[in-house]
Amino acid sequence: MTLLPDLSTLAWAALAVSAVLVGFSKTALPGINTLAVAIFAAVLPAKPSTGALLLLLIVGDMFALWTYRKHAHWPTLVRMLPAVLVGLALGAVFLAFAGDSLVRRVIGVMLLMLMALTLWQRHRDSAPRDDDAAPPAPASRAVAAGYGSLGGFTTMVANAGGPVMSMYFLAARFPKHAFLGTAAWFFAVMNLLKVPVSVGLGLITTQTLVLDALLVPGVVLGAFAGRWAITRIRQRVFDTAVIVVTVLGSLYLLV
Repeated sequence: MTLLPDLSTLAWAALAVSAVLVGFSKTALPGINTLAVAIFAAVLPAKPSTGALLLLLIVGDMFALWTYRKHAHWPTLVRMLPAVLVGLALGAVFLAFAGDSLVRRVIGVMLLMLMALTLWQRHRDSAPRDDDAAPPAPASRAVAAGYGSLGGFTTMVANAGGPVMSMYFLAARFPKHAFLGTAAWFFAVMNLLKVPVSVGLGLITTQTLVLDALLVPGVVLGAFAGRWAITRIRQRVFDTAVIVVTVLGSLYLLV
């Protein structure tokens, strides 16, 4: 086995763009890395692509923590943790019995349903805030448990937990920095927990490490671009952008 996959120049360019999207998603626009999932799955074999992308996501997580570690809303993380662990376990069981096509479609349907519910909640409640200093609105334990278990489930089966958590943070009206800080800690922990499972399944290999070493500069570039962009994005624009990329990611999982 060669240390690098035999790919065309166009395929390498697509992977490089995906790496930039991963970095940008971690520091500016959560959910857009679903597009990176799509590109990786199209260029590489489906299962190995998840392991390769996981390592790049972890690199992006480190930049997100560096940038937003002080902005996390810890009560939310603590409230969600038990449900997230349950979701991870259910996701592992589901993977053992369900085919790839079924997994993708189930997640896509769930995300679109969550999107509809979130938009209805935001329309029913007061007008969206535009104050990044305001604290997140509290969520009930039932709501936190529901989103937490689904977030753990989707991140386990398809590296697709970003859209789920984006919908939860939007429903709770997280200001953009609290949104990004809480998401940074959440996915840093979740992605690290997935590494031993991926290694055990043979999804992370020497070839994966060499491939990712070439793509890491793209993640770094995207992360710095996101740090620059986030200071220039207003809260309402940020919310709208998250909704748009989440819908696109959900539709991708359905086709």
